[in-house]
Amino acid sequence: MGELYIIAGEEGAGKTAVCAGLAINLLNVGKKTGYLNLQAKGKSDDTSLMKQVPGLEIISSESSPLKGREIVLAEAGTGKEVGEKAKKLKAKVIIVEAYTGRRVKSASPYKAFGKSLAGIIVNKVPQRLLKSVKEEVAAKCEAEGIKLLGVIPEDRVLLAITVGELAECIGGKVITQAEKSSELVENYMLGAMVVGSGLDYFGRKKNKAAIIRGERLDMQLAALETPMSCLVLSGTSKPPTYRALLKAEDRGIPIITTKTSVNDIITNIEKTLPKTGLNNEKKLIKIAETVKQNLDIKALN
Repeated sequence: MGELYIIAGEEGAGKTAVCAGLAINLLNVGKKTGYLNLQAKGKSDDTSLMKQVPGLEIISSESSPLKGREIVLAEAGTGKEVGEKAKKLKAKVIIVEAYTGRRVKSASPYKAFGKSLAGIIVNKVPQRLLKSVKEEVAAKCEAEGIKLLGVIPEDRVLLAITVGELAECIGGKVITQAEKSSELVENYMLGAMVVGSGLDYFGRKKNKAAIIRGERLDMQLAALETPMSCLVLSGTSKPPTYRALLKAEDRGIPIITTKTSVNDIITNIEKTLPKTGLNNEKKLIKIAETVKQNLDIKALN
């Protein structure tokens, strides 16, 4: 493979996640792999994520990056200089494009990379649109003579925050099972929206935070009967009743108490989710699985 330049058409395309997923899969098949950050200074989060990949060597200098390594993933910005450097080093260029809900744009501008262009990856496609987007992108790439390396779906795991991060963003405190603060929260359910049986309602989603007013013991007990990441008691700093506390301890479910109202909790979560990072072992595992399932890694040889 040699050196691979991972670039994006625009910010937020997810090229760091792609780099991490590629690195894990390459390392898993015994490839000596390194990572080089060629982006502008101030992108420390990108390198910090890659440092979480076991066995990946972080390269600090552009000089002789392939020395002692079979593959180097170079995360670069965009621009003419990237293409020129790639040609000089005989490196391959991979374009990462994020799906934004608009029609997939033409890939023809990337033809300027010439033989250096390994192909294009379309990232962050909603699951319900995966088939249609894949067909559309494949048709465009084929018409323009460009390789489609893969279409990667969105995943709620990658947008999740931990129980501890949730408590922090809503001004709360984890009062039970604090050792599970690193568990991920993928879904949110409000007790106030229940119609009919609380047990049936809360049973619809797993890996969730059930957000329930502190005085609604009935809803708390119903929620605690179902799989969940944590229980959030809103509008109170007091511990839950003995019955709720006992059930939570028995099922190993963290409880967060917060004086914040339900409406403000939702607002705070909505502000926090776009800022969530990927520095989490479960997220890295999911990234690797998603890349393996949806990316033609062999085509990079």
